[in-house]
Amino acid sequence: MSLLKRFAFYFGGFGIGLVLLYFFIGGSGASCEYDYGPGARTKKNIRLKERVISENSLRFLKNNQLDTSAISYLLKKGSVLFSESNTELDSCKVYVIEGNSASKENSDSIKKLKIKVENCNSIATIREVFFSE
Repeated sequence: MSLLKRFAFYFGGFGIGLVLLYFFIGGSGASCEYDYGPGARTKKNIRLKERVISENSLRFLKNNQLDTSAISYLLKKGSVLFSESNTELDSCKVYVIEGNSASKENSDSIKKLKIKVENCNSIATIREVFFSE
């Protein structure tokens, strides 16, 4: 069998395999977004727990025309700042998460928002919400 026929068979089978894989994975709703990094695992861990938002945080959000969806957005798309977090506590670790947030009134004014989250075994408490410089 010549080298050209071998390449044709190889790439033909490879192409059929890709098409089958696309139909099997595409139909099942599976995604290729995996939470392998420490920041992604931390945010997912916080998102899965019951969230409690402190009064100071709610007041800050209200005063700046933001709502709790800004916190949910940060927990999905934000970055965990491990350098500012306190992860060496035994009881509840404290994480700082930063990301962009647009105000309701003026979507052109995008500001950096930071939240400080106390992550315990069964509950995640949003302790502080503030704008970063």
